[in-house]
Amino acid sequence: MSSSLFTARRRPTRLSWMQGFDPFLTVAVGGLLIIGTLLVYAATKNWYASVGLDPQYYVKRHFINILIGIFLAFGTTLIDYRLLRAYTPIVWGLSVLGLIAVLIPGVGSTVNGAKAWISLPGGFQIQPAELAKIAIIIGLSMILSERAHDRDDPSHKDVAKALAISAIPIVLILLQPDMGTVFIISASVVAMIAVSGAPSRWIAGLLIVALVGGFAAVKVGVLSDYQVKRLQSFVDPTADPQSSGYQLRQSRITVGSGGLIGKGLFNGPQTNGRFVPEQQTDFIFTVAGEELGFLGSSFILLLFLIILLRAFAIARRTQDPFGRMVCVGVIAWFAFQLFENLGMTMGLMPMTGVPLPFMSYGGSSMFANMIGVGLLQNIHARQRG
Repeated sequence: MSSSLFTARRRPTRLSWMQGFDPFLTVAVGGLLIIGTLLVYAATKNWYASVGLDPQYYVKRHFINILIGIFLAFGTTLIDYRLLRAYTPIVWGLSVLGLIAVLIPGVGSTVNGAKAWISLPGGFQIQPAELAKIAIIIGLSMILSERAHDRDDPSHKDVAKALAISAIPIVLILLQPDMGTVFIISASVVAMIAVSGAPSRWIAGLLIVALVGGFAAVKVGVLSDYQVKRLQSFVDPTADPQSSGYQLRQSRITVGSGGLIGKGLFNGPQTNGRFVPEQQTDFIFTVAGEELGFLGSSFILLLFLIILLRAFAIARRTQDPFGRMVCVGVIAWFAFQLFENLGMTMGLMPMTGVPLPFMSYGGSSMFANMIGVGLLQNIHARQRG
């Protein structure tokens, strides 16, 4: 046997490497991207046309965000995920610098009461808090997957380190303030520590700290006025009838008006009348509820379920503790953000301004979500390596 033939058998071809991607995960994400693009267009085209602007303005930018996201997802798969351990401090450091930058006067931009964006040329904006989710997940995965020679579970010191590297970004995000992102990151942190095998008292302690911290944030004025009003509207929709209470009522009306099969794509009266503010971003699911109805909305939830199930399967099959922890972090992130977005749309959760993954308009969220999918595909492709 020649050496060239032996080398060819040992080294997989590009085609076989691409075949290592999870097809169900790929199709489910692709389906959500397509549906989300149609819903963004439905939510914006009539209103923009009515004021004499380009009705395709938002959908064009949304399509650009998707293309960039696909590029980032593919780029994430090019490097073996196990090598991310070496780059984790750099990624974490850059994310912290980005979170600090938005707090600097003249650098950060304030939108809806939160100073969380950095303006870029061409009218684009970047939200460092979204990308910080990735840094925290791989940072915790690195710490919690390390094992001493005489133990299988993380030590108290390991858990303390993990909490320290997540606490700094969380505090910076609180200063913006962006409570929705803090909730999502905190859920991922708790889930990863719980799955890592850490003592259960750590989980109980974190839950107590979260409850006490949330209560204290309201009492000492950490939350801005509009965030307090959102919480009040969740408890009593009549508390802020002109703003958050109005948005909540219109959201419920719009979702419920779709019935079983919906009003038809681009034919929703509530959507075309722009009765729900921020409908192309945080409240994109109201468009699905009205125009696609119960059946169309259920199909969207089915696609999300496929993504979570495939992520669970990837986590279960991989033998690498680091890869498993990354999967757990991404699963908790996607699942809690999905629950929070749908919950606030239907009045089951407070309005915290979090987008619906893969569907809402917004570049930073799309980029972070696609990087998360890239990590899952990376782990799946190399789990037998």
